[in-house]
Amino acid sequence: MNNPGKLLILVGLILALAGLLLTFAGKIPLIGKLPGDLRIEREGFSFYLPLGTCLLLSLLLSLLFWLFRR
Repeated sequence: MNNPGKLLILVGLILALAGLLLTFAGKIPLIGKLPGDLRIEREGFSFYLPLGTCLLLSLLLSLLFWLFRR
């Protein structure tokens, strides 16, 4: 990316997508409830590790960046 304009457009699109994801994450049925998401709740303690969700998002972002490179 030698052109700073293209880089700014790409960063803007990524930020817009992240904002949409944060806004509508509660309404997307699978986010946070995938197999592999760990939730431990005890009296006075709760722990949540969205491992399955992180793996899915990583896969989707890797695919997206791979498509942009081509």
